[in-house]
Amino acid sequence: MRIDVLGAVRALHDDGTPVDLGGPRHREVLARLVAAGGRMVSTDTLVDDLWADPPVRAVGALRTFVAALRRAIEPGRPPRTPPRVLVTEGPGYALRLPRDDVDVHRFEDALARARRTPGALTDLDAALAAWRGTAYADVTGSAWAQRERTRLEELRLEAVELRARLLLDAGSGAELVAELGAHVSEHPWREPAWGLLARALHGAGRQADALATLRRARAMLADRLGLDPSADLRRLETDILRGAAPPRPPRAVWTPGVRLGPRTTVELARTLALAGGDALVHSRRDRLAAVQAAERTEDVALTARVIGAYDVPALWSRADDPEQSRAVVSAAERTLTALGPDGPAELRARLLATVAVESRSADLSTGERVRAEQAAREAEALARRLGDPALLAFALNGVFLQSFTRPGLAAARDVTGSEILDLATRHELPGFVVLGRLIRLQSASALGDLDAATAHAEAAEQLAVSTEALLVPVLTGWFRARATATRSTEPGGPTAATAAAQYRAAENALAETAGMPGLHRGLLALALLGLRLLHDRPAPTDPALDWGPYRPWTHPLVLLARNRVEEARAALAMAPEPPLDHMQEALWSLTAHAAARLGERPVAARAATALRAARTEHAGGASGLLTLGPVTRYLAEAEACAGERGR
Repeated sequence: MRIDVLGAVRALHDDGTPVDLGGPRHREVLARLVAAGGRMVSTDTLVDDLWADPPVRAVGALRTFVAALRRAIEPGRPPRTPPRVLVTEGPGYALRLPRDDVDVHRFEDALARARRTPGALTDLDAALAAWRGTAYADVTGSAWAQRERTRLEELRLEAVELRARLLLDAGSGAELVAELGAHVSEHPWREPAWGLLARALHGAGRQADALATLRRARAMLADRLGLDPSADLRRLETDILRGAAPPRPPRAVWTPGVRLGPRTTVELARTLALAGGDALVHSRRDRLAAVQAAERTEDVALTARVIGAYDVPALWSRADDPEQSRAVVSAAERTLTALGPDGPAELRARLLATVAVESRSADLSTGERVRAEQAAREAEALARRLGDPALLAFALNGVFLQSFTRPGLAAARDVTGSEILDLATRHELPGFVVLGRLIRLQSASALGDLDAATAHAEAAEQLAVSTEALLVPVLTGWFRARATATRSTEPGGPTAATAAAQYRAAENALAETAGMPGLHRGLLALALLGLRLLHDRPAPTDPALDWGPYRPWTHPLVLLARNRVEEARAALAMAPEPPLDHMQEALWSLTAHAAARLGERPVAARAATALRAARTEHAGGASGLLTLGPVTRYLAEAEACAGERGR
């Protein structure tokens, strides 16, 4: 079977007959999973992408669409046999098809090969010919589809121009004139296209037309945009006037609009990232562009240095942009393979540390998690052997991010945070000093030591002034709200309303900071739920609350608060095991609490097993941002429900 989205969405059996995919929503679900490139898309994300205003039973409708698609895609699958193509993974779904079976992936791969290898022109021709119209043409009114259409159209135009350049480099000319003339007429702002048309005209013996084309480009740029032509266009015009054969332009090592080389840009991106905020968002984008540019040079050592140079401290176990992180990890893995096991140890260590840092635990499959943990261990061992403090701090950052393999590891993470803090302090690595303080804040928060956590928060805030780390006061503001929530349960302490107000203020500060979108969604709702549980109150039912990625574990309690017991029972049964991240103790505690209230003994037993190793910790405290109270409370509920004695 193959799936095509470069036009209207369709699926075809191996014999070429069409697959009946159902209605528009069915095709949109399939298309959205194609756009994810094999990665899991959570149920919440699918619901948000399918409906601007999701109906009450949106999740049920989504499951109906998925079930129908599975029947259509795998008609011969025996009953009760797990699906192999549209699979359930974690809190969502993923499409498991070879990339050659999806037209958009064939196109992207052919373009990537053509960038590296001129001989791959045949594949690029075939990939361009596969376009049947606008990508995702029948998915209208969806923001995600519009973003994909815009992205893919830019890639298509790049592919058209790359194909023309490769043919011109090979000596073609006359046969490209009409094609490039139409391309320039349709896209007059693409300056490289004017140069390609002029080269084609010159190659066809039409020198006067080539010069007229360049002058037309000059006039258009000056009159409409107030710009001078690029140095390449000016050089081409000079060569044609002299009667010389226009030189073949150097292979592009950058994406449109970027003026610096990859090494310079990644260093600048790293510097900006350390400041956080909008600069961090832009730096991540430029960092990926630098990596892709370096790969196109086919210089393995340069690529390794560019990938490894972005040693920006990372604190959160959920990626801000999972697709971008996966792209960086893939580039690092390719470069490690090209370097080989005997490659320079420093370069290998940085690449391995990059794999560990960019492979955030909340977003990984089992296989990816195993590889990331292995990369963290290898990077640490190499860094220790090399005796490079900055490299070791970066490698230990990867060790920290891969230390969420089960609940109850706050003390172990504190050891890593202490080493990072000591190492960075002694060797004047201010960004990693801040990281060490924040890791220790999280660990102390998880262990319920609010005095120690407060000391680390204050030290981090002082450092943030000199390092311009804009996110630090945002994160410590959340911690102070978390501490207020705990104190609101004490006699004479602040009220729950005061804690809620602090949480909302912290949320507003985070929303104004562009730096960590992977942290933002669902955080306020989870914090307010934790505050209510501290005061033995039901879950909040405000429909405006955004539960983000935490919805599968909070939804049973929200339904219980609405007295919808059977729906709560069904929601609890559907909730997957929590991801191995900062919030795992909190999500297991919510599972335990819901299971105890519903009398679901098997679920309670699983939750109790998971929580026993975390009995000395506070649920949610590992984040340093919120709390549900001591884990022992939820463990006791689960054990009582399961009929187990406390161990």
